[in-house]
Amino acid sequence: MKPLSDSEFQKIRDFVKQRLGINLSDEKKSLIYSRLRPILVAKNMDNFSDYYNFLTGDKTGTAVTEMINRITTNHTYFMRETDHFDHLKDKALPEIYENFNSQKDIRLWCAASSSGEEPYTLQMIIEDFFKSKTPKWNTESLATDISASVLNKAVHGVYNTGSIEELPATWQKTYFKKLDSENSIVVDSLKSKIMFRKLNLMDEKFPFKKKFHVIFCRNVMIYFDEPTKNRVIRKMYDILEHGGYLYIGHSETIGRAGDGFKYIMPAVYKKL
Repeated sequence: MKPLSDSEFQKIRDFVKQRLGINLSDEKKSLIYSRLRPILVAKNMDNFSDYYNFLTGDKTGTAVTEMINRITTNHTYFMRETDHFDHLKDKALPEIYENFNSQKDIRLWCAASSSGEEPYTLQMIIEDFFKSKTPKWNTESLATDISASVLNKAVHGVYNTGSIEELPATWQKTYFKKLDSENSIVVDSLKSKIMFRKLNLMDEKFPFKKKFHVIFCRNVMIYFDEPTKNRVIRKMYDILEHGGYLYIGHSETIGRAGDGFKYIMPAVYKKL
């Protein structure tokens, strides 16, 4: 197979930037080659120009989906950056319960669900908080990702038992059951509370009819350039309720797009 030329890499980089918002640096050239090479081998292509033509000419969407599944990085685990979960439990949810009590509907969106650890953690926090509240609230949440393969893993909810050992014992007992000697599975009663959907943050408009009280969009915008990040943040601002919270990754900032947000704590902002 021919190596990935600079011009071919630039075409693929432009395509990825336009479709996914991901800004690939020159240093990513070898990574892109190694991750996309198996696709070319499977399709009997010997150069990346043929692959680029196939990618841009495919009308079914399967080629783009396959590329996304190959090049996106999905590193996550349960209770990642626990200070955010503590803030949600101790500050945000009590405030939302008081200020939006007439709605009886907590609307939370996990905008980068990856393989499911984050949205399941969020849902367990929600269930614990609202289980003693009357009258009952609708506690369903939304989890989205651009990668179909990680969404499939999230929907199945199967995890190595060792990965859940850091969770509270009551959560392990209530929300998981042993599948085999190495794996546990999320119980159906919790799975049913999360709607997993494929969504591209680069879409011109988000397809939501109601605004959210909480948005978690963590460790995604580090891959965006400044204009792309600003557009995403403004779209999230528009679909947040006033008084709602935006949680981003600790290595991320909202910068100039943060007008209308109040800084609460590292990587936590509130819509005024």
